[in-house]
Amino acid sequence: MTVTAIIPARFASSRLPGKPLADILGKPMIQRVYEQVVQARSVDRVLVATDDERVREAVDSFGGEVRMTREDHVSGTDRLAEVAADLDCDLVVNVQGDEPLIDPVVIDKAVAPLVCDPLVLMGTLVAPLNSREEFLNPNVVKAVVDAKGDALYFSRAPIPWPRDAADNLSEDLQEVRALRHIGLYVYRREFLLRFAAMEESLLEKTERLEQLRVVEAGMKIRTVLTEHGAIGVDTPEDLERVREILQA
Repeated sequence: MTVTAIIPARFASSRLPGKPLADILGKPMIQRVYEQVVQARSVDRVLVATDDERVREAVDSFGGEVRMTREDHVSGTDRLAEVAADLDCDLVVNVQGDEPLIDPVVIDKAVAPLVCDPLVLMGTLVAPLNSREEFLNPNVVKAVVDAKGDALYFSRAPIPWPRDAADNLSEDLQEVRALRHIGLYVYRREFLLRFAAMEESLLEKTERLEQLRVVEAGMKIRTVLTEHGAIGVDTPEDLERVREILQA
């Protein structure tokens, strides 16, 4: 199967303007992400999707492949679908443009279920959540999955809630298998185009989580468990943390 990874890169950011071009030890962040993704063995091609000429110039400068998109997209998925509509590939991987430490191995793990099972339309990643602070943090998206690994629900709320163990929450998170969602997605190309054309759902509007559009429509999202904890860069503090990790 042919696999294309697309990295949506929007220049505007309320908390960190110009985020794709933020310097990380001499390289713009978009280059750091790109260099990680091209190492994934399952990926045949890597593209950056952007609506900003400054990002395009940066990608051109390090020899990456870039596609310009419309400026009016409300989400990265819409930007992804615009590019995917003109591609000839079987699978599309959506890699967030603000995760410069993404492990190429976890990309391969996320792709594997769609290669092995033709009935899986969409996949993503989850990781163990052991921190009480993250469990209660609405900016950390939680996931509940069934025995096969298909997602039952995603939420900003702390789920599943250990009703009888609130005082020892950190310890009991392991017993209830609390999971953190990692925002990397794999789609069958045709399903991605169908997903982008679907109307925004009620749960999606409520939680502000796009993947709930799929869940609410009764379709499955296969999750893969990984120990890799992604570090997204949303704030100047996040950016400094990534710099310190790479420096070390």
